[in-house]
Amino acid sequence: MKAAAAHRAHRTWPGPIAMGLLTSTGLATALVSDTWGDLWSWVGLGLPTLAMAWFAWRPKPSSHPQPSTQEKQTK
Repeated sequence: MKAAAAHRAHRTWPGPIAMGLLTSTGLATALVSDTWGDLWSWVGLGLPTLAMAWFAWRPKPSSHPQPSTQEKQTK
């Protein structure tokens, strides 16, 4: 049971950790750096914003459940 939970954690956390690192480095760079820091702050703050917009506006899955293959075979 613990191995399955650890496997799920390894699949779940890389995305949020990467978004957190991008956001924090982008914000810190925007606050303290100039020239090259301006470019990195745009990237570091823009990519997480684009990802959030993508997941917010993508079409929702259908609310009607699809019949499973086992139900199709019994009919």
